[in-house]
Amino acid sequence: MKVHAFVFEQPGAPSVMKWRTFELGDPGPGEALVRHTAIGLNYIDTYHRSGLYPLPSPSGLGLEAAGVVEAVGKNVTHIKKGDRVAYGSGPLGAYAEARIMPAEFLIKLPKGVEDDQAAAMMLKGMTVEYLLNRTYKVKKDEWVLFQAAAGGVGLIAGQWLAAIGAHGIGTAGGPKKVKLAKEHGFEHVIDYKKTQNVADRVRKLTKGAGVPVVFDSVGKDTLTQSLDSLAPRGLMVSFGNASGPVEPMSLGELASRGSLYITRPSLVTYTSTRQELEKSARALFKMVTSGQVKIEINQTYPLKEAPQAHRDLEGRKTTGSTIFIP
Repeated sequence: MKVHAFVFEQPGAPSVMKWRTFELGDPGPGEALVRHTAIGLNYIDTYHRSGLYPLPSPSGLGLEAAGVVEAVGKNVTHIKKGDRVAYGSGPLGAYAEARIMPAEFLIKLPKGVEDDQAAAMMLKGMTVEYLLNRTYKVKKDEWVLFQAAAGGVGLIAGQWLAAIGAHGIGTAGGPKKVKLAKEHGFEHVIDYKKTQNVADRVRKLTKGAGVPVVFDSVGKDTLTQSLDSLAPRGLMVSFGNASGPVEPMSLGELASRGSLYITRPSLVTYTSTRQELEKSARALFKMVTSGQVKIEINQTYPLKEAPQAHRDLEGRKTTGSTIFIP
């Protein structure tokens, strides 16, 4: 079976991504052959491509997709040929028309979740699940700051926070993104292009208290404002680097701001066992099929145009979720 897929031999700009032809054989023990119907774009894909997260060369790209099982190898019992499946925690190689991969990463899709939705939500949705349920268990009526509220993870998080009954404060750049974030559950959205001091605004909204937790995927540009928004003994959750990696800092910075905590979690760690993966996916599916979280795809590209999609994502020209169609 001949298929096309993107690979890159050296890290760099989107132009390093090359469209190649590969021959797929039969899946081995514990493996499955999946024909992709939709593929998700995530900011972590740009980290892999650029070399921010170093990879062996050559390498494939992409951690998230949905598709149909074409064949399974020995010892695979949880899925079968013809099943609709999706994955959101790797392994790398989703930017392909089809692939052979370890079946342990595949989740069978329930009725009520379409393929394009699944490709747009598995990685981002399970990220929101572990952030709000397990990294910090957000409770009803708690105040929460979520940086990059108009991004793919942010729009899911806003709805999830609203479903919990929490007070979500988001940040976004420009009136269109502010409006979008508010439409997706955030109670307050701060336009960082207009507001000189985000932390001051957070303090005013919380009557001087600050928030118990900040979820920040922006990185370098927002670290200080995130820390300054926290209440004493608050938790800073740094889960991305859209503006670049966070620079080294003295632990004394945490002490001087009120004995703060900081963590750098990843979805891979929070779905490292089959039990955790299935539990996270079930929680996500429940939120989506109940209508509490709607998955909206704001950009769709042919798979062959993935390099342009990377340029648009890094240029902050996209909102919400983006998918590729093979």
